[in-house]
Amino acid sequence: MKAHVLTILASASMSLMVSAEQKRPNILFLFSDDHALKSISAYGGPLKDIAPTPYIDSIAEEGAIFENSFCGNSICGPSRASILTGKHSHKNGFMRNTGKGFDQSQWTVAKALKGAGYTTAVIGKWHLHTNPVAFDYWEVLPGQGSYYNPDFIQMDGSKKKFQGYVTDITTDKAIKWLDGRDKDKPFF
Repeated sequence: MKAHVLTILASASMSLMVSAEQKRPNILFLFSDDHALKSISAYGGPLKDIAPTPYIDSIAEEGAIFENSFCGNSICGPSRASILTGKHSHKNGFMRNTGKGFDQSQWTVAKALKGAGYTTAVIGKWHLHTNPVAFDYWEVLPGQGSYYNPDFIQMDGSKKKFQGYVTDITTDKAIKWLDGRDKDKPFF
């Protein structure tokens, strides 16, 4: 699924640069760890009746379903690096969650969209051992992050602790950013 999403985002960003006068779509990319295809009921897997996922399904109804997609890397940070760059891990250099940080000098979808006039943000799990580049706004969890009362790395490099469950906090932060962003620009 991840490679196809990136292909679509990369194609969209290139076409956006060519036709800047046309209305550009907003792009909301939700990335969630550890959801096997059969665990999302929108795909009709064996768990759809036992453990339905109505909220994910409603997003699928309004977005896209990838029925022929493959995972280039199922590990947290490497999968994010693959999505950002469109390259497999051995090409983008981020092959495991340990070791050196993500090489931010390479092309990323965020750089392409920012260059095409999008306002960009990343909020939540980053897991790339570097601070995000080409994002107008970011607040990311250090490493894997904590499920309860997590720290978030701020844009000035400081860490700030928040009370509550990480998914709720991340969602609230994303909504706050969406509400306060520059409404004259499309967003990613």
